[in-house]
Amino acid sequence: MERLFQLNFPRYVFRLRMDAAPPQIWDGVRKRWLVLTPEEWVRQHLIRFLVEEKGAFAACVSQERPVELAGTRQRADVTVTGRDGRICLVAECKAPHVPLDERVLAQAVRYNSVLEAPFILVTNGLRHVCCRRDAESGRYCPTAEFPDLSPFFRV
Repeated sequence: MERLFQLNFPRYVFRLRMDAAPPQIWDGVRKRWLVLTPEEWVRQHLIRFLVEEKGAFAACVSQERPVELAGTRQRADVTVTGRDGRICLVAECKAPHVPLDERVLAQAVRYNSVLEAPFILVTNGLRHVCCRRDAESGRYCPTAEFPDLSPFFRV
């Protein structure tokens, strides 16, 4: 990775190994070094944002959660599980140069057809699209901002 993109998230300090081949970033949730790809840069920013700004518990954030779709195993980039054990957010992360089009949103919707979270989110780090799922109709409505996840963690 030649340079680190400035993303549309607050500035966070990450542990990086830029002299490694390939460069690496410390994943504080999984407690291990990961290859620093553009998509991973976005994913780590999103996770920090959800935990530090939106009330998610770090221990309740999962990455690359397996999702069984039409007999094939796929992986949701980021999921957040509430205190009740139900997933409250499914997120799909893309590299900053990848446009957020209907295919990307459809991917998150497909994953959520199995996971049934009330919120889905797609981001390339520069642009974010968040939608709320209507439990009765199953339709998705865009939200103006990221959801506050703290209610999912109240006792």
